[in-house]
Amino acid sequence: MDLQNITLVSFGYFDDKFLKNVAEAVNHEFVRSVNIKEGRLDLSEFYDPTRRQYNGTKLLRELDNIYSSDSAKTLGLFSVDLFIPILTYIFGQAFLNGRAGIASLYRFRNEHYGMNSDNKFIFERFKKEVIHELGHTFGLVHCYIPTCVMRSSTYVEDIDQKSANLCLKCRNEINLEVL
Repeated sequence: MDLQNITLVSFGYFDDKFLKNVAEAVNHEFVRSVNIKEGRLDLSEFYDPTRRQYNGTKLLRELDNIYSSDSAKTLGLFSVDLFIPILTYIFGQAFLNGRAGIASLYRFRNEHYGMNSDNKFIFERFKKEVIHELGHTFGLVHCYIPTCVMRSSTYVEDIDQKSANLCLKCRNEINLEVL
């Protein structure tokens, strides 16, 4: 596998330290250079007023068209509520073995689940989702190992239960050395 850099493109307000910490986690997991840049999109084009959510499929396509390149994996970072037509909501999505993915921290806030705000939970969940979606861009499918970051996550509790790391099987599939 050729060594591709990873670009994280933030849309909306993200704290610089938060973005830096996400980039460090991604760098640690994929052992690749990680760049952060700010993106601009008119999100109103992707808003579905009936659902009061943003269409993830259309957003992913637009991100891929405007921000992706063949020399890097690109992940768009959002803070809006995403959906795809067949699901009530999604945390993120990516093109399998493609150039691009998206992730949103919107549903990672404890307040959505009747709990007190906790920024540590938001960061841990978001970091796992970013790594998960990037895993898809590198060709990984959902993993059956419970602690693997590539395990499918339907609910936020699923994300809380898994680690932020690829299991040995997934690492081997994309030829990453065991750290």
